Amino acid sequence: MSTDDELVDRGFAALADPVRRAIVARLGRGPATVGELAAPFEISVQAVSKHVQVLEHAGLVTKGRQAQRRPVRLEPAALERLTAWIDGHRLLAEQRYRRLDAVLGDPSRRRDT
Repeated sequence: MSTDDELVDRGFAALADPVRRAIVARLGRGPATVGELAAPFEISVQAVSKHVQVLEHAGLVTKGRQAQRRPVRLEPAALERLTAWIDGHRLLAEQRYRRLDAVLGDPSRRRDT
């Protein structure tokens, strides 16, 4: 499996969890510390930190350092990679449906039984 395939696999696996999807959605508005990310959840800061580690391993977020703060940032390129994968498969499916529509719409191609 290529590195790009592995990153796509890790990205989708990371986004399979609703807490991690919520964290990604929050980071779409800007960087936040793990404590700030944990605030809306009824789970511990340590649990949110583990979710952030999974997102970081998938390349979806990075942790930085600003004095005492360690803000977590979204990595837009990783989301673009996942979107490109989805778009590629969506386009293939749409082409197949168009061909099927063309066949079903052309009475000369149908056989009555």
